[in-house]
Amino acid sequence: MVMVKLDDAIDRITGDISRTGALTAEASRRYEEMFPGFRAELARVLEQAPTITDAAQAAMMLVDAASRSLRDSFPHQPHCDCRDGCSACCHLFVAVPPGVTSLIAEHIRKTFPPDEQQALLERLTQAARIIEQAKTTSEVRARCPLLGADERCTIYDVRPLTCRAFTSSSAPRCQSMVFGDERQRMDRIDQNPGHYRLHLEATEALQDAAKARGLDGRQMGFVHALLDQLETAGDEIQD
Repeated sequence: MVMVKLDDAIDRITGDISRTGALTAEASRRYEEMFPGFRAELARVLEQAPTITDAAQAAMMLVDAASRSLRDSFPHQPHCDCRDGCSACCHLFVAVPPGVTSLIAEHIRKTFPPDEQQALLERLTQAARIIEQAKTTSEVRARCPLLGADERCTIYDVRPLTCRAFTSSSAPRCQSMVFGDERQRMDRIDQNPGHYRLHLEATEALQDAAKARGLDGRQMGFVHALLDQLETAGDEIQD
């Protein structure tokens, strides 16, 4: 009798584990399918955008919505220590896909007074010189010209996808990675995998959208690209 009860218990336990494993496998499969599904939906939207600048704005809106849904829908999300006024990551090299710089330049021309635009050009020029002295982009440590005196981003609503993608579980670790010694600067900051992957998909989708329009699909250094955009606009105004 005891052995019969033991066998029944084993059957119940293993059956429960087996069913849970099958559900977990199905959930994992569907999780992986979310990202190509997001990419396909994003591609359809970007294809309909009138300009690559409009496409960049649409990509930002869609990836923001997807990231919020991911955070709200999935339990046990990695801790994020990013907070208002924390700006260590704003001293790292930032690359941007097509459309992002023109969107930001347009925002600056509409919202920054002329004197602030001129001051920004000077900061961009200084930052470009610092970046050009670095042997690799990973070595770059230059304060973002768009970081305000209060350590807040002055273009937060249209900030680059790279900036939106960055998450950290430890602000002190970011500080040491950015401002520490040579060994500390080699450290890597763990990212929220799902959040980061969505932004990677959005970046690549914008590159593909640019190529489909016959444009250069490469990512560009943000500081130099924005400097070129604003200087070109300034020259056109003077002419």
